[in-house]
Amino acid sequence: MNLADSLPLLLLALVAEAALGYPQMLYSAIGHPVTWIGALIGWLDRGLNRETASFAWRKTAGVLGLAILLVVTITLAAAIQWLVLTAGPLGLVPLALLASTLLAQRSLHEHVTRVAEGLEQDGLDGGRAAVAMIVGRNPRTLDEPGVARAAIESLAENFSDGIVAPAFWLGFAGLPGIAAYKAINTADSMIGHRTPRHLAFGWAAARLDDLVNLPASRLTALLLIGAATLDRDADACGAWRAVRRDAGRHKSPNAGWPEAAMAGALGLRLAGPRVYGDTPVDDHWMGDGRAQAHAGDIRRALGLYRKACGLLWGLAAAGAVAALMASR
Repeated sequence: MNLADSLPLLLLALVAEAALGYPQMLYSAIGHPVTWIGALIGWLDRGLNRETASFAWRKTAGVLGLAILLVVTITLAAAIQWLVLTAGPLGLVPLALLASTLLAQRSLHEHVTRVAEGLEQDGLDGGRAAVAMIVGRNPRTLDEPGVARAAIESLAENFSDGIVAPAFWLGFAGLPGIAAYKAINTADSMIGHRTPRHLAFGWAAARLDDLVNLPASRLTALLLIGAATLDRDADACGAWRAVRRDAGRHKSPNAGWPEAAMAGALGLRLAGPRVYGDTPVDDHWMGDGRAQAHAGDIRRALGLYRKACGLLWGLAAAGAVAALMASR
């Protein structure tokens, strides 16, 4: 698939996902493509990750498992794309609907909104219950500002790896591109942990996830800075300063970029020390504003997120027009 096809496909998929999301009835009936990918990862983990094997063997097995995952995913996605596009240009519509299932604009907005609503309606308990659905940290350790910061951090980071990154790979390589990205990202979330079971076996998934997210994390920061210029309640210069100063200090090579941009734009401090399960993580703060965030800040972040999504749509549209003109 060339750019004259993949960029219009990207625009259609973004619009379709924002308008329709992934219907709960469909999820109840057949699950979701990510759950199917997750099932394959779980099967490979059980079959290849032998706890009695040496560290080197388990690391090699992780590379093999990731290769099998990608071959299966890319082959299936390429076959579906080829089959659908035999209908000609009109095939882009059903293909966009398929691709839209691997984007998360609507669901991310809904989940983060529930955290703001939980804090506003039910206080700390409501906020903790809602934020536990979208973050891995221990909600019992969070006060109200901690809940609000966690929601905003999740919004920033998931804008990058749940929307901008899959959109980037969809625009670059069509359905196989976005499917491969989601396979890598899902593998990282399932096995890319520094635990005794997955330190070796998940090494390849974690490193490859870092690599495929590099371009999107930087683009996400630029989109948030751009969105801040359109939002009178946000500070684009502050976002730029925070990214330049703080993004590279985050423990993750990618998460710091969107989190720093969001923090600087909203005049907040994000990231910093936190607790995952029972394990404390000492990390640098992103931004130099106030740490006392609240539900209103979550809603400000959502407004910035909506504008950044609009800019992403604009980039997709401009790219589609340019690619179509160049192909003539």
